[in-house]
Amino acid sequence: MKSAPPVLDAADRRILRELQRDGRLPIVALAERVGLSATPCQRRVKRLEEEGVIARYAAILDPRRVGLPLHAFVQVALASHAEEVARAFHTAIAERPEVLAAYVMSGDMDYMLHVVAADFEAYAEFALKALLRMPGVKETRSSFVLSALKQPGEVPV
Repeated sequence: MKSAPPVLDAADRRILRELQRDGRLPIVALAERVGLSATPCQRRVKRLEEEGVIARYAAILDPRRVGLPLHAFVQVALASHAEEVARAFHTAIAERPEVLAAYVMSGDMDYMLHVVAADFEAYAEFALKALLRMPGVKETRSSFVLSALKQPGEVPV
């Protein structure tokens, strides 16, 4: 059974909004922006980390600037829903660095993958020599991003 999410007050929400915009803010600057003194602000950040509200800190890279301009969303259907097949597929997906995200889906396909690649040839290599050979894969459908209207961003808090 999942526990209820932590109760967030207005100050917690201000902290979270600021940290989503700049996770490298020093505590003193963060405290100033959210209207707290440094010590209470630090305590709140620590509590938010411990409660898992702040899952981790990371740098957000521009895939184009590191040579990965092609984005594809790939629907995958498995031939079997047996637990061992799904587990083997999950393991195979986790080992592929070009798969940025993978979701179990409802509907006619079982998974949705967000994949990046250097170009169509690199994507074809991944699709034909890796994805279609993964355990249990019966069918895939790929859609390529032509332009991004809104990138993943801040969680509304």
